[in-house]
Amino acid sequence: MKTKLIAMLFFMLLTNSAADAVTLKIATLSPDGSMWMQKMREGAKEVAEKTANRVEIKYYPGGVMGDDKAVLRKIRIGQLQGGAVVAGSLSQFFPDVQIYCLPMKFQSFEEIDAVREQMDPLIISGLEKAGFIIFGIAEGGFAYIMSANVPIRTVSDLRKNKVWIPDNDGVALEAVKVFEITPIPLSIADVRAGLQTGLINTVTTPPIGAVALQWHTQVKYLTDIPFLYIYAVLTVDKKAFETIPPGDRNTVREILGRVFREIDRQNREDNIKALETLRNQGIEFVKPSQDAMKEWHEKTGSLPKVLVETGRLSQEMINILEKNIETYRSGSK
Repeated sequence: MKTKLIAMLFFMLLTNSAADAVTLKIATLSPDGSMWMQKMREGAKEVAEKTANRVEIKYYPGGVMGDDKAVLRKIRIGQLQGGAVVAGSLSQFFPDVQIYCLPMKFQSFEEIDAVREQMDPLIISGLEKAGFIIFGIAEGGFAYIMSANVPIRTVSDLRKNKVWIPDNDGVALEAVKVFEITPIPLSIADVRAGLQTGLINTVTTPPIGAVALQWHTQVKYLTDIPFLYIYAVLTVDKKAFETIPPGDRNTVREILGRVFREIDRQNREDNIKALETLRNQGIEFVKPSQDAMKEWHEKTGSLPKVLVETGRLSQEMINILEKNIETYRSGSK
């Protein structure tokens, strides 16, 4: 009888633990087998171990749950609890998340590092107030204009092409307007097909993205200007996160935060390698003249005012960005 009682208690303990376990379903466009997925799976394994399986993370890679827009919709209805998404996809909840995406704003990786040290916490705080727990910011890197048909050296060259922008990206939309371009919005998942069919012939993307998503197989030219800075976040719905036992929440934050910092560092190295991969595979790098660069800067220089007027960014956040850039540049001279 005593043995049966012990066995019953043990069974009840196991079944109660299983019932109390929290599963976070997280989707991403990152391909399975990529560095992102390898590190995120390592983090999920560690979370399970450190919480005695009270918290489990299940990933859906490769866009099987749809693009970022679809992932966010599924988070809202509870089908998913989180996503590793491009920061711009969260702009409807916190517009200032796109502050780093101003075209031709940064001059070097060192400059963006100095700015991010001061401003990443502001972005994370803003998103958490909007209902998203953020485990980290990972660099997508500097994005370059890449074209399929002709080299793009001038603003006039750009106007003659079929230019892609991410679907529902307000900053990108206003940015192309200052260049007097009518863009073609597509989800990231549809870009390669768009390039193959000729629906679009010009994209702006970091080298690592072009290689990972195979867009580089459809382009011939790269405009050698670090045009804008792109990053992604690993996020979980706040209400879903709060279903995790209180004692385990810090463990999850610590592990996933560390994993995303590792991804952030690795992405920079991979982007530098990917840029060389593009060169080695025969993509022609074209450099605008000084006169052409002057026009590029004139056009992009008018964008912050437009974004404030249209409610895409706050003047306060732009002022903070400008102050941090000025502080870095004055100190680096």
